[in-house]
Amino acid sequence: MQLDLGRFVRWDVVVTALLLVVFFGGLGADPNFGNAGNLSFALNDLSEIALIALPMTLLVVCGQVDLSVASVLGLASALTGYLWDAGMPFETIVPLVLVTGVVCGLVNGLLVTRLGLPSLAVTIGTLTLYRGLAYVVLGTGAISQFPPSYTALTGDVPGTPIPIPVAFFAVLAVVTALVLHSTGFGRSLFAIGSSEDAAFFAGIQVKRVKLWLFTVSGLVAAFAGIVFTLRYGSARADNGAGLELTVIAAVLLGGVDFDGGKGTLGGVIAGVLLIGVLRNLLMLNDVTTEIQAVVTGLLLIISVLTPRLITIVRRARARRQAAHA
Repeated sequence: MQLDLGRFVRWDVVVTALLLVVFFGGLGADPNFGNAGNLSFALNDLSEIALIALPMTLLVVCGQVDLSVASVLGLASALTGYLWDAGMPFETIVPLVLVTGVVCGLVNGLLVTRLGLPSLAVTIGTLTLYRGLAYVVLGTGAISQFPPSYTALTGDVPGTPIPIPVAFFAVLAVVTALVLHSTGFGRSLFAIGSSEDAAFFAGIQVKRVKLWLFTVSGLVAAFAGIVFTLRYGSARADNGAGLELTVIAAVLLGGVDFDGGKGTLGGVIAGVLLIGVLRNLLMLNDVTTEIQAVVTGLLLIISVLTPRLITIVRRARARRQAAHA
C-alpha cells in the first residue's frame, strides 16, 4: 500500500519545522540568544508586524492586498505625536488616531469596491498619500518625552517575559483563527479568493466583505502605530517605513497564496516568528540592516516561488501517472 505523505508536507508545516530548526540552531550558535531578556526583546520587536499580519492574512486569502499599512502606521504615529505636543490627553488621542486608521481603510476599500480598481494599484497610491499626510502633520521632526505610565504599556506582562503587545496579539490571533477557520465569514473569504464570481453567485456580499477587511486593516495599522510610538518613545512621520514588505513576506512565507483562496493563520504565525528569529540572530551577530532587508527580500521571493514550483511538480507527476495508466 502506497503511503500518502501529501498531508504531512504542507507548506505551513514546512515553515513551522524550519522555525524550530532555526530556533534551536540559534540556541547553539549564540549563548545570548536563549536568555529571557533577548527573547522578550525579539518578541517585542515583532509586535507591529504580527498585529498587522492578522488582517493582512484575511485580505490575501480574499485575493486582496493592502500595501498602505506601514504608511497608516506612520500617519498614526505622526498624529499621536502632534496631538500630544498640542496638549491633548492621551485618552483622547487614542480613539482619534484609531478613527483616522478606519478612515484610511475605508478610502482603500471604497476605491476597490465602488470603483472596481485593483487593490495593488490603489494601495500603492495610498501608500504614498498617507505617508505624505504624515509629513504634513508632523514634518521631519520627532516628538518624544511620553510619560512612563504610557510607554510602560509596551513593557512585559507582570511576572513574565512576554511583552504586553505580544500578549494582545495572541488574543487577537485566537479570535482571527476562529473567524477564518470556524465561521461562515471565514469560508466566504476562501470562496472569494478562489473565485470571486462564483462567490457572488453563491450569495456572498463580496463588496461588503472587502470593505470590512480594508477597514479592519486600517484600524489595526493605526493601533500598531500607537504601539510603535510608545515602544520607541518617539513619534515620527517615517516610522514603520518599509514595514509592509516584511508583513507581506511573513504572510506569504506562512503559506497563504497571493492569488487568494488558500492558507492558514497558523502558517502565518510561524512565518512571522521565523522572520523575527532570523532578524534577531542577525542583529546579535552585528549584521547591518541592509543585509537584513536582503534576507527579507529573499524570503519573500522564496515564499512566492517555492509553493508554485511544488504545484508545477505535482501537476507534472499527475500527468505522467495519468499517461502511464
